[in-house]
Amino acid sequence: MGSQNIGTVIEAGDGIAEVEGLANVQSQELVEFANGVMGIAFNLEKEKVGVIILGDYSSVSEGMQVHSTGRIASVPVGDGLIGRVVNALGEPIDGKGPIQNTKFRPIERIAPGVIARQDVDTPVQTGIIAIDSMIPIGRGQRELIIGDRQTGKTAIALDTIINQKGKDLICIYVAIGQKKAAVARTLAILESYGAMAHTVIVVAAADEAAALQYIVPYSGCTIGEEFMESGRDALVIYDDLSKHAWAYRQVSLLLRRPPGREAYPGDVFYLHSRLLERAARLSDQFVIVTKETDTRTVAIEASVNGVVYTGPRGEHEAIEALKALDSGEEKYNVKKV
Repeated sequence: MGSQNIGTVIEAGDGIAEVEGLANVQSQELVEFANGVMGIAFNLEKEKVGVIILGDYSSVSEGMQVHSTGRIASVPVGDGLIGRVVNALGEPIDGKGPIQNTKFRPIERIAPGVIARQDVDTPVQTGIIAIDSMIPIGRGQRELIIGDRQTGKTAIALDTIINQKGKDLICIYVAIGQKKAAVARTLAILESYGAMAHTVIVVAAADEAAALQYIVPYSGCTIGEEFMESGRDALVIYDDLSKHAWAYRQVSLLLRRPPGREAYPGDVFYLHSRLLERAARLSDQFVIVTKETDTRTVAIEASVNGVVYTGPRGEHEAIEALKALDSGEEKYNVKKV
């Protein structure tokens, strides 16, 4: 490993580490401390790098060595997560053993463009008559539930999850900055109605590092995108994004980013827009070409209608992948939509 990929901690505390070196590190890149704790390169400055620490930051100290990994933080995805409770890094916390899957996806990605989407015309049946009849929620749409404290915002979300029992919708409930007792109550409610059979719970509790509360919505969204791109529908509930903004504000202030109104950083709106725009109903006129580090849509040609390709890294268009399949090569995993 080159010296430009290795740095030294010069200051550490409150979930933040300032690192000297790491000349080749990229923004949002995953870095690893000498004790095995992971972090994300957040501030790229001339002489140092600001890193947010994922996990127990008390064991990170000055003088510790850090090295870059060359990859973005990733979480496990797939059917193995259904019925499980995981943390912001996709690690199980329900005592039911390891996640049975081998596929990972990076938590950050660019939202699908306008051309790759189609009209929102299929509703999500929440089971709440007032919503379904007056303000129906479409598949591919974003919807805000807003109200004062203790007015039933979470209850609406949980009722919607419960009413998907026996239907074709996978639900991901993302708990941001909640007390563990509240998450336990939510889990008990969903289990009592048999709703965990189609639900994933992703948790960054109030006593966890602000960095984990910051990344947990992106982890939940990534889990939902895997179902979307395998031809299924997914409902992701973020409870709630106010606490997410608070966590981001805390991280930004600790990194000495310039504060704006109410001490929030200037890019706080981009924080949520880049998350929510990842919700989409993808057009039937495109296929999804997935690589190890890249997901993109490619226009359909005559012979590639309605197929999802999952292949190795490389510059393969959808039509080239199909040609490889026709020639008998088995390195591509092809799934019908």
